[in-house]
Order: sequence, then C-alpha cells, then structure tokens
Amino acid sequence: MTAAIVPPYLLARIASVQEPGWARAAHAARSTLAIAHEWHSPRSRLRLSIDEGGSLIAETAPAPRREISDAQSREILPGVVVRTEQSPVSSDVTVNDAFDRLGATFDFFWDAFARNGLDGVGSNLLATVHYGREYDNAFYNGERMVFGDGDGEIFVGFAHSLSVVAHELSHGVVDTEGGLNYEGQSGALNESISDVFGTLAEQHARGHQTERASWLVGEGIFSEHVEGHALRSLSAPGSAYDDDVLGRDPQPAHMRDFVVTASDNGGVHVNSGIPNHAFYLTAMALGGHAWERAGLIWYRTLTAHTLAPSADFATFAAATLTAAAAEYGENSEEAAAVHSGWVGVGVMNDEPTAD
Repeated sequence: MTAAIVPPYLLARIASVQEPGWARAAHAARSTLAIAHEWHSPRSRLRLSIDEGGSLIAETAPAPRREISDAQSREILPGVVVRTEQSPVSSDVTVNDAFDRLGATFDFFWDAFARNGLDGVGSNLLATVHYGREYDNAFYNGERMVFGDGDGEIFVGFAHSLSVVAHELSHGVVDTEGGLNYEGQSGALNESISDVFGTLAEQHARGHQTERASWLVGEGIFSEHVEGHALRSLSAPGSAYDDDVLGRDPQPAHMRDFVVTASDNGGVHVNSGIPNHAFYLTAMALGGHAWERAGLIWYRTLTAHTLAPSADFATFAAATLTAAAAEYGENSEEAAAVHSGWVGVGVMNDEPTAD
C-alpha cells in the first residue's frame, strides 16, 4: 500500500481533459498514474522557552534526524543526498521546505503526544524531492516521503504544504501502530486519521486555535488557475474545490451520503470526509487548540492497539468514545463532544455508550 495525497479519481479526471490549454496537466496526470511504487517495510536537543511569568525555561527534547535527497527529475529512489542535520541551508527552496516541514511534523508529534518520530523511537525522517517530471503527487512508501513538483498548471509542488507532508508521514504512524486495511471504511479511516494529524500539525506550527484554523488539507498546492482552496476540507467536506477541470469535491460529510464505489480502494479518499467531519465537530465543541484534547483522544484511540485492521466507522467511533472516557471520564465534556461529533455525521445514535 502506497498512500498518496492526490486521489486517483482526481488524477484520472485531469488525465481525460482534451482541451489544448490543459495538455501539459493532462500529460502529467497520465504519467503520474502510470508510475507504480514499492512499499518498504535518538538524539536530543535543548529547547528554550519563556513562561507566562517571564522566566526562561530550558528543557531537553528529542531532535529530528532529517535527510533530504534529490531525485533530479528521475523516478529512482532515493536520489542524491542534498541536506542533512549537519548541512547548511540549501539554495533550493523545495529542499528547504521539505526539511522544515519534516521538522514541524516531528515537533507536532512530540509536543502534542510525546511521540519521538513516526515509529516512536526516533527513526530517521527521509524525503526525496524533485521526483519525476511534472509528477502530480506526494506519497509515503513506508520508508520515505516523496514529493513531485507538479505540472505547473494545476499543481505547483507538494513540499510547500505542511498539511500534505504531515498527512503522508502520518500514514507511517498509522502503519506503525498496527495499521488499517487500505480499503473500504478502514481505508477511509486510514486516510482520515492522516488528514486529522496533517491539519493539526499545521495548526500547531501556526499556533491556531479551532476557530482560527483553516481545516484544509493541501492548501496552497493548486495553481491560481484552479477554482479551489485545497484537496479536502474537514470543516465542510465537499467544498474544497469546484472547478471546470477538476470537477467538484466529492466528499460527503454524513453517512446518508456515503459513496459506494469500487474505485479508489472503495472510496478511501472520498468517504474519509465523514470521520474527518466528526473530528472537526468534536474539536469545535471543545475549542482551544484542537490537538490538546480532541487530537489526544484520536491519538489514544490509534495507539491503544485495540482496533482491528478492518475496523469500520462505527467501531472506530466507539473506540474514540472509550478513549475519551478513559482519559477524561465517562461523563466528561470531552466524552460528550466525541459522542456529539459522531452523531453529527450519522455514525452514532443519540444514546451515548462507552465500552
């Protein structure tokens, strides 16, 4: 399983465009779809901060070990190493963006959940930039993050979006914690959890609370010619884009609109809108920084090792309610917010239960 940020149905739509003005994008999409990918199965640093009273606080924390390689427009991994922790800043903006966003993702998981890297034990964070020619995607292959530069007409590069980087690397977290089968509802949960952590990593880096956050995945990867904000929206699934070439964002926000399809591994990128919106509703009910309570509940659910790889929406919803009750109490505000979130998307009924 190689989970890429741009769903195949979107690339297929671009690939089918016949208008001469989009010929480059159509060719790039066809080339992107044709490439198959193989799935491959701590240091510390001093961090200084100032508390509310003005006192300087010094603490040690794990440090990321990043290594960025350049594929030099070829489809061969890993490419040539161009930046590590010991290297100076590169003259290549894409290299620096990838380096910085890997670091921001690492900081998010440590600060929010005390997780030392994707596997929890500080493994290297590897990435390759400039993959292929006009490659319209980014993916995590179980070993490294891989970024295409986009076709320049629809997509303008993927290493520049923190939510994209954190989304793809979060697939590694999901896989490390036991994984979720990449098909049907379990696959949609796999995508959704990665969307959740991707948006939270961006909110964490910006210091945004729930009301100020954009709740978008892939904001900024579209060119100015596209009528759209991002690939997906947690706050309003189905509204991320509405474009003559791309069509309209097909994500549902409620089980009554669940999409039954054989494509995209049973709609993993489409139906993820439902659990995405459940998380959004939970986080908005709780307010503040979404990673502190709502995000922690989702993380505890993932890392409890109680989910079967084939878990469906109802099973995951019940597990989040159990995690909220264990962390905050069965009658807590947090448990009520989780229940309300799943009721809001039609996965749970109005009678809360905690297993």
